[in-house]
Amino acid sequence: MNKKLGYVSLGCAKNLVDTEVMLGVLKDNGYQIEDDLSEASVIIVNTCTFIEKAKEESVNTILEMAEYKKFGSCKALVVAGCLSQQYQEELFREIPEIDALIGTGSWHRIMEALHAVEDGNRACIMDSITNIYNERMPRMQTTPTYSAYVKISEGCNNGCTFCIIPKVRGRYRSRSIESIVEEVTKLADMGVKEINLIAQDTTSYGADLNNGTPMLTELLKELVKIDGIQWYRLLYLYPKYFTDELLDVIVNEPKICNYIDLPLQHINDRILKRMNRKDSRADIERLLTNVRAKANHVTLRTSIIVGFPGETDEEFKELCDFVKTVRFDNMGVFTYSREEGTPAGAMEDQVPEEVKEERYHTLMAIQAAISEENNRDLEGTHHKAIIESIEENEDGTLLAKGRLEVQAPDVDGNMYIENAEGLSEGDIVPVTVVQGFAYDVICEVEK
Repeated sequence: MNKKLGYVSLGCAKNLVDTEVMLGVLKDNGYQIEDDLSEASVIIVNTCTFIEKAKEESVNTILEMAEYKKFGSCKALVVAGCLSQQYQEELFREIPEIDALIGTGSWHRIMEALHAVEDGNRACIMDSITNIYNERMPRMQTTPTYSAYVKISEGCNNGCTFCIIPKVRGRYRSRSIESIVEEVTKLADMGVKEINLIAQDTTSYGADLNNGTPMLTELLKELVKIDGIQWYRLLYLYPKYFTDELLDVIVNEPKICNYIDLPLQHINDRILKRMNRKDSRADIERLLTNVRAKANHVTLRTSIIVGFPGETDEEFKELCDFVKTVRFDNMGVFTYSREEGTPAGAMEDQVPEEVKEERYHTLMAIQAAISEENNRDLEGTHHKAIIESIEENEDGTLLAKGRLEVQAPDVDGNMYIENAEGLSEGDIVPVTVVQGFAYDVICEVEK
C-alpha cells in the first residue's frame, strides 16, 4: 500500500478527537492525508452509534467508502468507533469490504490493524474500554488552526436509560490536570486561541480521581494561566454536578466564555425519573435561577428529547411551557431513538414515530421564535468574535463569517461582518451586533 490516507469522522467532537489521534499515529508512520478519497490506499471511517439516524449515516458512509475498493485506490477500509464497538460481528458479516474493525478503546493500535491487512488478514481489535488519550500521544489537528477540542475525560457512569454510551465507551475516567494542561500548552504554542473542553459529562471531571468530588473548577483555574489561549468554552455540563463554585469561575474568569451548555433532556419529573436522570424539575429550575442571578447575561444552551416512551400530551405541553418560560438562547431537539440494549428500548409504551415528529417540529418552532427574539435583543451589544472564513462578494467587497464568543462551533449559529477588509481567518476582534435573526447575527467591527 502507498502512504496516502483518507478519512471520514462522524458523530460528536469527542469522536473527532479519537480520529485526530489515529491520524497522528499514522502521520508518525509516514502517511499523508489525501483529500481525493479515490487516491487514498487507506480509508478510515470513525463511526457513531448514538441514535438510529447516526447508525444509518455510519453504515451508508462505510458502503460509500467501500466503492473506492472497486473504483479507486483503496486497499484497506478501516472502520473505527462506536458502531464498530457495538456491532463488530454484524459489520464483518454484512459488509465484506471492511478490512479492519477498531473499537473505542483501541484507536492507538491502528498500525497493528494495517499490518494485519497488509499480511492478507482481516483485523478486529477490541480492547477493554479503559483507554483514554493523553498529551504524549500524537494528534493531528483537523479543526482550524485557531480552534481545538480537548477531551478531559472518557466514558460515563450516569446510566441514562436512553443512552448506549456507557456500553460502547466504558466507565467514566478522567485525565489528570497535568496531562490536560500540558496538551493545552502545546496547542497554544501551535497558535490555537480557542479551546472547547468536552466530555460525556464535563461537570463530573475528576470525581474518579478525587474520592467522588469533581475537580472541574480546579482544572479551569490552571488552564486560564496558559498564555495564548483567549477562550475556553465548556460543553456537555451535566446539571447534577454544576456547583456554585463552577458558576463563579465561569462568570468571573475573562478567558472562560459566558456560555453554559446544560443537556436537560426533559423537565417533567416522571419522564426524568424514567430517563434515570439525577435531577428533578425543582433542581433544574433552582440551577437556572442561580445562573441568571449571577450574571447580566449568560448564554444558555440545552438539548431536549421528545417522544420518550410514555410521554403524554400533557407532559409534552409541560415541556413546551418550560421552554417558553426559560427562553434558552440555543436548543437542540431530538426525537427519541429506540436503541438496542438500553432500558428505554425495552419499555412497552413507545411513542409512535409520527407523534414524535410532530412534537419535534412543534418544539423547534417555539425555539426558533425565541432564538430570533433573543438575537434581536443582542442588537447594540458588544462582543468578541472569531473570524472563520472570508469570501469576496460580487461587488468586490469582503464578507467575513465567524462566531461570537457565545456561539460554539458546529452547533450554534453564525456571525457575519460585511465590508470585512483588513480581517483574517483566526482573528478575534471586538464587534457590535447590528442585526439579529433566528440563528445568525450581523455585526460591525468596533473601531
